[in-house]
Formats: sequence, C-alpha cells, structure tokens
Amino acid sequence: MNHKPPVGSEPVEDPASPSTSSGRTEISSLLDVNDLRVAFGGKEVVRGIDFQIAPGEKLALVGESGSGKTVTALSLLRLLPEAGVSGTAPFAGSDGTSDLLALPERKLRGIRGRDIAMIFQEPMTALNPLYTIGDQISEVLQIKLGLGRGAALARVIELLADTGIPEPAQRVSAYPHQLSGGQRQRAMIAMALACQPKLLLADEPTTALDVALRGQILDLLDGLQQKHGMAMLMITHDLNLVRRFASRVIVMEAGQIVEQGPVAQVFANPQHPYTRSLIDSRPVRDVQEAPAGGPPLMQARGLRVAYPVPIPGLRGWFRRGEFVAVQGADFTVPPGRTLGVIGESGSGKSTLALAALGLLPCRGELRVDGRAWQRRPALDKPLRRMVQVVFQDPFSSLSPRLTVEEIVGEGLTIHAHSLSKDELKTKVERTLEEVGLTESQFPGLLQRYPHEFSGGQRQRLAVARALIVEPRLIVLDEPTSALDVTIQKQVLLLLQRLQRERGLSYLLITHDVDVIRAMAHEVLVMKNGEIVESGPVSTLLDAPAHPYTRSLVQAAA
Repeated sequence: MNHKPPVGSEPVEDPASPSTSSGRTEISSLLDVNDLRVAFGGKEVVRGIDFQIAPGEKLALVGESGSGKTVTALSLLRLLPEAGVSGTAPFAGSDGTSDLLALPERKLRGIRGRDIAMIFQEPMTALNPLYTIGDQISEVLQIKLGLGRGAALARVIELLADTGIPEPAQRVSAYPHQLSGGQRQRAMIAMALACQPKLLLADEPTTALDVALRGQILDLLDGLQQKHGMAMLMITHDLNLVRRFASRVIVMEAGQIVEQGPVAQVFANPQHPYTRSLIDSRPVRDVQEAPAGGPPLMQARGLRVAYPVPIPGLRGWFRRGEFVAVQGADFTVPPGRTLGVIGESGSGKSTLALAALGLLPCRGELRVDGRAWQRRPALDKPLRRMVQVVFQDPFSSLSPRLTVEEIVGEGLTIHAHSLSKDELKTKVERTLEEVGLTESQFPGLLQRYPHEFSGGQRQRLAVARALIVEPRLIVLDEPTSALDVTIQKQVLLLLQRLQRERGLSYLLITHDVDVIRAMAHEVLVMKNGEIVESGPVSTLLDAPAHPYTRSLVQAAA
C-alpha cells in the first residue's frame, strides 16, 4: 500500500526485512491502519490517518486533549458505538490476519482481551466497584481461555505477583477502593495481560499517578513487554514518558498525524510547529525572587493530623484507633512567596493542605496572619476570605448547575454582600479578564456553564473564583496535574504573573518536580506523614540530601 507520511515522518525499519527497489524498507506489521476516519454526528474528529505497529514495537501516540489519540485507539476495537468509523486496519491475530474495522461483532469480541487488550486511564472508574479484583481478572480467564474457577484464581494470583502487588493471595479478595492508586493500576495491567495479548493499548496509564509510581509502572510495563514480546501503543501527553519508554512516536493534532518517526530523531529535530510547541512546553520559572521579610502569612509548629480508624476484635467495642496522616510538621509561608510541598500519594501532603485551610481538626500550632482556625463559621469568616484554594480537577470542583457569573461571584455574596448586582457583575468581569477570559473571546461568557469550556479554561475559572475575594494566600492542590503540557505551562505562567502583580503567597501541593522547580521558593518533602527534608528550591532539588528526595528527583529526570 502506498502511504504518504507526514512531514518529518520516518518508516519503521526492520533489519531483517528486504528493501524495495525504491529504497523503502518493507514492514512486517502486526497492525496496519490505513485512512482511519472517525466521525460523531457527521463531524470528523480523526481524519484519514495511517500508521503501522510492528510485532514487539513500543509506539507512542502523543497530542493534547482533543487531538483524537484516544478516539483512535477506541475505534480500533470498535468501542465507540455512536461513531462512524471507516478505513482499514488489518491485524495479524491468533486466527490469521483480519480487518478489525470490518469484522463481525462476534469475531471482534474474540480478539478483544485475547489478542488486543487495553489499559484505561483511570482504574477507579474502569474497575467494577461491586466485584473483587480476583473476580474481575478471573472472569477474563474463564471467558477467553475457558479456565475453571480454581485454575483461573490460581492464575490471577500469579498475574498479581508479576505486576508487583504485595501479598497477591490476599489482594485477590480486595475491592478496588481497598487498593491504592498504584495497586489499582497494577490490577488493570494484570487484567490486560491475562491472555498474553499480541498488542496492548495503554491509554494514559500513568497520568493519575505520582512521579515515583509513574516510574514503577513504566518499568513494570517495559519488563512485561519484553517478557511476553507484545507490541504496545502508548497514548499519552507526557513527553518524558515518551522519551523513556517508546522507540517510535506519532504526533497528532486536530485529528491528523502531523509528524512521526524514531523518538530520538523527532525530539532532537522536530519538523512540525505543533511538535516543537509540545517539546517546548516544560514549565518555565518566572517568579519574583523577593526576599522573605515581615511576619509569616502562615506558620505551623508541631502540626499533627490523625484520622480515627476501627480496631478489629473485642478491643474495637470499647475504643477506636487512629491513623496519623501528618506528624510533627513545621513550616512557614512568607508574604509573596511560594512554599512547595512534594511527595508520593499517601505522603500526607493533601492532608496538610486541608489542615492549612481549616477543614480538618489538628493538634499543634497553626496560625494564619497570627490567628488560629476556630472551626466555627462566624469566627473563621475573615480567615476564609484571606485563604482560598484551587483544586486539582476543575471539572469536579465547579458546580455544573451554576453559570460562570454565579460560580465566580459566589464568594462576593458571602464576603462582600453590600455590593449591588451591577457592582458584583463588574467585579466578576474584571476578575475573569485578569485570568484571560473575556466576553470577546467567549460571547455570553457570564451565562455559560463549566462543561462549555476546556480543561485549561475551567482551571482559569477556578483561579478567578479564588481571586475575586482578594485573598493573600492561595492553596494550590495539584493545580495542573489534570492538564495537557501546553495548558499546564499557560496556567503556571498565569499563577506566576498573579503572584507578582498581587503579592500573593502560595502553598503549592504537587508530585511534579518540574512544577516545584518552576514555582516554589522553598520546598518541603513529605514521606509517610513526616517532613524528611526542607530548604530553598535550588539547593534542595540540585543537591538533595535525603535518599527519598533523590529518588523523586531522579524519577522526574
């Protein structure tokens, strides 16, 4: 077949394959996708793309949200019932070569999970909460391979052990909510590899994980890929992941392939402007290196946060135990500066943020502008205006039932209720303009709802909601982890500009070392609820003293 590769693309070369008279190397393909088109309601979102995957190859498909990369993968397995799909996709499966896009549903069901498996982005939503991990994985083995229940359960334990889940014989009886994020993702991988597929489609398999777990999952996938000799199509917007994992990369923009080739070549010499913009999207440091002076805006000494937990057995009838999430934390947030808090999932950093917001009871000393939280709404109202928050996922933190005007202006109805309706509207418009959202860009902006905006635009709405009451400190809880790299860079530049112009202080919670390096003045490193290291950002990240800090920095490299 004649393919017309996009600018900068390179054919996959197989040293064992003979070259044609034209100089092109013939490719022994596991999957050969030709003129793939996907449309919803007559509107094409994937527009005539061609690519191939060789046996055992690790191919990355990259692009921002909306580029069509996930739709491409789902359409190959025909998991988009409402979509119109055309083109051809010959696949060399166990029963011979067949076109995935032309197969009857009954035969395609035989390929799904057996020859082609998929790891979805968010394991908590992909796994059934009503069934144990063991039941969900053994179901695949019983249906696809015809194993009996006992043999399937024994195989599940082996699979969980292969993926590094501790005590696999006990974990088979666990429900998804009883596992950590990394363990749930490992269970999803075990399910996908149950039938030793020829091709694994991995849709953002590490996006929801912290940097150390991300490295562990990549190492796991790499080892299992080599062990089983399967090919992998990795769908991601994480360019560090692509550099580390893939041998070849395809770049998608607006439903089209704009560039493809070996990873080293594309990253060293990108040909398309969009590829260059992705590669240049690492967070940039543009903060005011103001000297720390004056009394701290927030100060904690010996901060301790604990959750009650049941005690098994008879003792639990008379008293309850406790889980200490934060132990003995000391920190200060100076005016106009950023304190970054970094650590893995479960390290206690989000609990620390909730305590700083006065949303969790705590022991020790915690003061905001010299005053302690009373945990009584009337008494804490002045501090509530002084300390605001921007959460990780703007889609879930913004009410879908409120308009932009109601969402952004809600704080003023509480903290500045003397404003007239016109004055409130004017202040909302000015604050939205300050974060880069204007009526000229979005006609009818104030009456729109959150679902009408992109992820980056929704996060700007969340920032505007926090800004409108003129706080002095904003707690940023993973403010960019749910965003594409280019949008992440834009939001960070916005936060940096607002800090310079307004003199804001930030308490930044993140697992992203690059975000810490770009935003923070001082850093706390947390592990198992304790601060293991702290200091100025340049000193701590360039010459970390604690082994745990070194592991975080190395995992992000």
